[in-house]
This record gives sequence, C-alpha cells and structure tokens, in this order.
Amino acid sequence: MISATLTLTFFLNLYNLLFAPQQATIVFAGDAMMHQGQIDAARKGGDVYVYDFGEYFLQFADDISSADYAVVNLETPLGGKPYSGYPCFCAPDSYADAIKEAGFDMCTTANNHTLDKRDRGLKRTIEVLNSRGLDHVGTYRNKAQRDSILPLIREINDIKVGFLSYTYGTNGIEIQGDAVVDIINKEQIKRDITLTRQAGAELVCVTIHWGDEYKLLPNSFQKNMADFLVAEGVELVIGSHPHVIQPIEIRKGADGRNQLVVYSLGNFISNMKTADTRGGLMVKTFLSRKPGGKAQVDSAAYKLVFTVPAAPGQHNYYLTNPDSCTSAQWRGHAKNFASRARDIFTKHNKGEVKEGF
Repeated sequence: MISATLTLTFFLNLYNLLFAPQQATIVFAGDAMMHQGQIDAARKGGDVYVYDFGEYFLQFADDISSADYAVVNLETPLGGKPYSGYPCFCAPDSYADAIKEAGFDMCTTANNHTLDKRDRGLKRTIEVLNSRGLDHVGTYRNKAQRDSILPLIREINDIKVGFLSYTYGTNGIEIQGDAVVDIINKEQIKRDITLTRQAGAELVCVTIHWGDEYKLLPNSFQKNMADFLVAEGVELVIGSHPHVIQPIEIRKGADGRNQLVVYSLGNFISNMKTADTRGGLMVKTFLSRKPGGKAQVDSAAYKLVFTVPAAPGQHNYYLTNPDSCTSAQWRGHAKNFASRARDIFTKHNKGEVKEGF
C-alpha cells in the first residue's frame, strides 16, 4: 500500500512540474579594473612575482556565488608580463582566479581597454579565461571564433538567456590582425539579436560600454541606444564605462513584460580617487517562466559597493558595504558616495527597483 506521505509527495511534485514557475537569478557587477596601485599592493614575495587578489570580493562572495549566474565587466587585458596600470592596463592571471573564486561565471570583454596590449593581449585574455572555465563575450581571436561562440546562450535554471556585448570604441587603438572586438553598430546588433532569438534564447542580455566618464546621468547617445535595444525586444540592457553609477529603469515592453535598463553599474573595484568613482552597483535580476508561458524579468534589486584601498601590512584592496565601512580614512567618502547614488536613484530611476537582496 502506498503511504499517504508518498502520495502527497507525488502530487506535490506533479503540481510543481505542471504549475510552479521556473525561476532564476543573474547578478551583474561593473568595471573590474587594475590600476598600478592594485598591482603593487597585490604583489607577494621577493624575486618570485606572485599576486594575490583573494581579499577583493570576500564581503560579497555570498551574493555573487548564490546567484544562478554572475557577470562582471573585465576592464583590463590579461596580457602577461610586464603588468601595468593606467593608461594601458594589464593584470596578472591570478586576477581571473579571484574573479572565478568569488563566484562569477562570465566576464564581458568588450570595452575601451580591451586592446591595451594590442591583439596579442586580447587573444591571451581569452586563453586565460578559457583556462579558468569563465564564459566571455565581446572579443574574439578571429571571426571564426566569434561565429563559433555566438549566439552565446546559457540555460540558467532551464531559462535560456542569450548574451551579447559591445563597446563604443577602443581608445583609438586599432586591430592589427584578425582579432575581433564587437563595436556598437545598430545593424550588427540587430542581426545578432535575431540570430540569438532564432537559436532559442528566451531572454536577451546586451552588456554595453557607453556614455560619458564621471557623469551621473546618461547622455543622449545612451538614451537613444537604450530605446533602440528595448524596441528590439532586449530584456536586459546592462551598461558600463562612466566609472560612476547611473539610473536604473524598468520599462514595459510591447507585450507587457519588463525590460531592465541599467545605464551604468559604475566601478566594481578600482583605484580611482573620487568618492563617486570608488563606488558602484551590483544589480540582481529575478527571472521566471510559468509552465506554457514566456520567460520574463520579474524584478530587479541593487546593492551598493565601495572600494577600500590597501593599507600596507594590514589588508589589500577590498569591497565593502558603504554604509558599514570600518575604515576611518574612507568612511566619509563611502557615505558620500552612497548618499549621492541614492539621490540619483530617487530622482531618476523608473519603475520599482529595490535596494538590497
């Protein structure tokens, strides 16, 4: 005889299969940079050059790793020695280890610093990310590799999300060989979106490097591109490059489903100096699909992050909650950043985007 418990379990499982929505979460983080001060602080040992970035993300590792998928903008090549900061970045390979260990699944690589170490640095970055099992999108060894990677679709709790990434430019550095950087071009983007949908993506995410540096509000180009991407049906538009936060919008598409626009996540971690550039956002998106229905963006929430620089003999650079910054030197800067960010969001966000997750 089948017990009442087994019968109940069977019907609960059947109900979940037929009626319960599938759910997934994605966390997006801003610019992971590598200034000279970061390189110097991370160096360990004497003659042997070992770099340890393990302290960077510890306070937010649970937020990152607990998401079903996590994405960060890698705004530095992993071009091999010699390592360098601004204006031409080049980070040690162990930076990728720290990103992976923190729980990130993907690095977007289409940004204005992707050619800082020219074609060789771009291609080596791809090799390092591949060796760490990190997804990447936005730059490619050649057209054949681009064609083999795109459409890039990941099944996140059975919800198929397609990822694309573009940048406004590469600081005037031109490709010398056959490497490919995805540059913002409406016709190309439109073709890529179409191919991604045809390949089975239920939701499309476009990460886009755009805007004016250090400006807390989007410019006309960003607004125009956001309107274009929303009109093309892109559900997740995630911006970077200004090095400061910018507003977040939840719009309603033609079919009534939500479309998220984040104009700028700001810096994730860096050695920039002002309060605004020391802070940034993590944005968490909540996705779902009811049985027989379409996948959708249910909601979004954000957390503020703030970079505390290294203190020799005490700690490396690390991310902290700006409201609970324990550094006496940086506590005021952290509170100033948080106050200005919340003021921007209060005045300019559209739709309900909650703080905290």
